[in-house]
Amino acid sequence: MSQQHSPGLRAWLGLVVLLGPVLLVSMDGSILFLAMPRISQALTPTADQALWILDSYGFAVGSLLIAFGTIGDRYGRLKLLTIGATVFGIGSVAAAFAPSAEFLIAARALMGVAGATLLPSALAVLSELFADPRRRAQAIGIFAAAFAAGFAIGPVVGGVLLEKFWWGSVFLINLPVIGVFLVFAPVLLREVRATRPGRVDVTSVVLSAAGLLLGIYALKHAATEGLTLGPAAVGIAGVVLLVWFARRQKRLEHPLMEFSLFRDRVFTVAIITGLVPLAAWSATAFLSGIYLQSVLGLSVLSAALLALPGAAVLTITCIVTPVVVDRIGKRTALVVCHFSIAAGLSLLLATTITGGIGWYIASTAIAGVGYGISFAVVADTAVGAVPVERAGSAGAIAETSNEIGNALGIALLGSLAALVFRLSGPDLAPTLDGTLQLPDLAPVLVEEAKTAFVTGLHVIAAAASLLHIALGTLALRWISVRATSPVP
Repeated sequence: MSQQHSPGLRAWLGLVVLLGPVLLVSMDGSILFLAMPRISQALTPTADQALWILDSYGFAVGSLLIAFGTIGDRYGRLKLLTIGATVFGIGSVAAAFAPSAEFLIAARALMGVAGATLLPSALAVLSELFADPRRRAQAIGIFAAAFAAGFAIGPVVGGVLLEKFWWGSVFLINLPVIGVFLVFAPVLLREVRATRPGRVDVTSVVLSAAGLLLGIYALKHAATEGLTLGPAAVGIAGVVLLVWFARRQKRLEHPLMEFSLFRDRVFTVAIITGLVPLAAWSATAFLSGIYLQSVLGLSVLSAALLALPGAAVLTITCIVTPVVVDRIGKRTALVVCHFSIAAGLSLLLATTITGGIGWYIASTAIAGVGYGISFAVVADTAVGAVPVERAGSAGAIAETSNEIGNALGIALLGSLAALVFRLSGPDLAPTLDGTLQLPDLAPVLVEEAKTAFVTGLHVIAAAASLLHIALGTLALRWISVRATSPVP
């Protein structure tokens, strides 16, 4: 009897070990949202450096996920997991003790590179652990819930740590998890390689990463300091590199991204649903953290506790969504996803410089339903929309859309908020925290700066809400009921 059950026990223990790196990768995408006021006081970053501290990690993860998926197939997923976890730990230590904003940006980018090795390899090793399809589906559901929970609890964990420790503690929390993984992974997990691994096109990796970074740099600079000739040229160069990347994929036998998959409407809506909600969530969570602390004057622990209801709703929704989708179908789930996010974000428009805690909690709870649905259905919908032999590419694109969405939310929407602040604020410093740290600041200027920041938050909430209304309408009209209806 023990021999019959021991493989099952080993598989579930292996899943628990794998969930550690998964939680870290997603949690580190959001753990700084409440820490930025402290980091701004300690390292005094410029407005664009503050945004790079937040999203250099997400861009590194998103731009390299597909490439490291192929590398893992060729050289071994477990080996890549071990190397990635080790580098992630080294990057965490470097970030914790960063002496400057530039050093912290570089350390975060290193963590992102390591994080890109962890997600696709962890999913492949997980699939090997469970031979039974039903158990494998359960395990993947737990994997997705852990990934969603990491994003949701990141600000809460960061807030709790910052209440008692210095800002670097939000990175050192990674080390015990990494240590447990490195000890038990060789015992519980097996090596996984693909039978016919694809070739890694280094040129495509460089083109996609460089194109994204150059384009976002130009947008950040234009938002925080105005549009000048140099950044405009950099932005054009970024667009050229991305176009070159897209054209190159059509000629490759093993492309990094199979753009032909986007001919399927269900797949396209699923990928958009992976990208846009994460962009809206990351931007509003980041700005709300500053709003609660710097505008309303709450402590970092109080801000963290206020984020708990939304985090709980998001995580619970992610867990129960697969069961609900079996009854209502993926089309209905996608529509509910976008409209609930739109409704939740619109509540942020009621916040003011003197109050808005209730509106914030209601916003995160209602939008959390949509975010949870997004996490739960995107990968499964994307993979189910394509032939079996292309499922790997579809899954990689789905994971990439999540990470790029998280980074783009900070980069694009965060830059838009910075632009609004620069245009409507007192023009004494590029950020709210920088303005409030100025000595002998008159009360009227404090109120003007806070009002400008809240205006930026309202602009972001309104823009993201309208975008989700449009996407919900698109899913309603573009996807047929038959295409995503539950199997009887």
